[in-house]
Amino acid sequence: MSEYAYSISEIRPSDTRGRRKMDALLEKEGIMRDGNLDYSIGMFDDDYNLVATGSCFKNTLRCMAVSSDHQGEGLLNQVVTALMDHQQSVGNYDLFLYTKCDSAKFFHDLGFYEIARVDGRVVFMENRRNGFSHYLEDLALTKKVAGKAASIVMNANPFTLGHQLLVEKASRENDVLHLFVVSEDVSLVPFDVRYRLVKEGTAHLNNVIYHESGSYIISNATFPSYFLKDSDLVITSHATLDAHVFAHIAEALAVNRRYFGDEPFSHVTAIYNQVMERELPLAGIDCVIVPRFKVDDAVISASMVRQAIREDRLEELRGHLPDCTYNYFASAEAAPVIAAIRGASNVIHY
Repeated sequence: MSEYAYSISEIRPSDTRGRRKMDALLEKEGIMRDGNLDYSIGMFDDDYNLVATGSCFKNTLRCMAVSSDHQGEGLLNQVVTALMDHQQSVGNYDLFLYTKCDSAKFFHDLGFYEIARVDGRVVFMENRRNGFSHYLEDLALTKKVAGKAASIVMNANPFTLGHQLLVEKASRENDVLHLFVVSEDVSLVPFDVRYRLVKEGTAHLNNVIYHESGSYIISNATFPSYFLKDSDLVITSHATLDAHVFAHIAEALAVNRRYFGDEPFSHVTAIYNQVMERELPLAGIDCVIVPRFKVDDAVISASMVRQAIREDRLEELRGHLPDCTYNYFASAEAAPVIAAIRGASNVIHY
């Protein structure tokens, strides 16, 4: 069949029939639809049979598949082109994707370049030849050459007393601290609020350099799991990939130590920390796991804070929050965020 016999159209969330066809095609090709998608397309023949599909989430391409009955017709190339056209139409020019290792060459031929890989599992790619190197060059401008340099990466959803104490400890034990706040806006507390509260809550420390994470420090919330079937393998692969990327970031900043809070509640974060303890020392980076701070024998947890907000019990956790965070949630400005938390189906991390 000629490629001109197919048409490409958006599959909207309300298109129940189209979504069923997309799920069936993905399942047929051994892929599970990713939980984080905000735009999907389908390539249909004249009888409305779905022959290929692809999706986006933010500035990433994902869930791309061609029916095995139509492979070899160049359809995936067309799907990728259509997704890239959509991304440009909404102002996203720096694009990223995750793919299986045996598909990396195909995407390289379409103009994507490898950032990092976990052999046999996943490759992280972008559409700019020098995107990552330029990112590292910009980071290097903030490098301090004297003494010990450390780093923390945090989501701070929201910023708690535990976060504040962790930053204070790392600041106290090092000459400079590079603090990255995850900038992907998929958390219940928006990035601009999280970033502001982190800066306000650590403004008394004079050796902290603040960074937005950008697209290279990967968020648990947005790592695609659709082509890795085992959930723990997904977490392990994500963490290993993140460690490989962070090794380059640490080199650019002359960082040789990274701090983490331990994790008694989240299965995902507990595995993540284990992988970091294994991988970072291989790159010459000390991995410091700090026991979770407590108030009155209760562990401080952002998940617990979100749960308290959801149940209108924030006052009970007043001692778990720095003044900046408590004052924010007590203000009218926080009303939309509080409404989002109360409307969420789940506020506790897996």
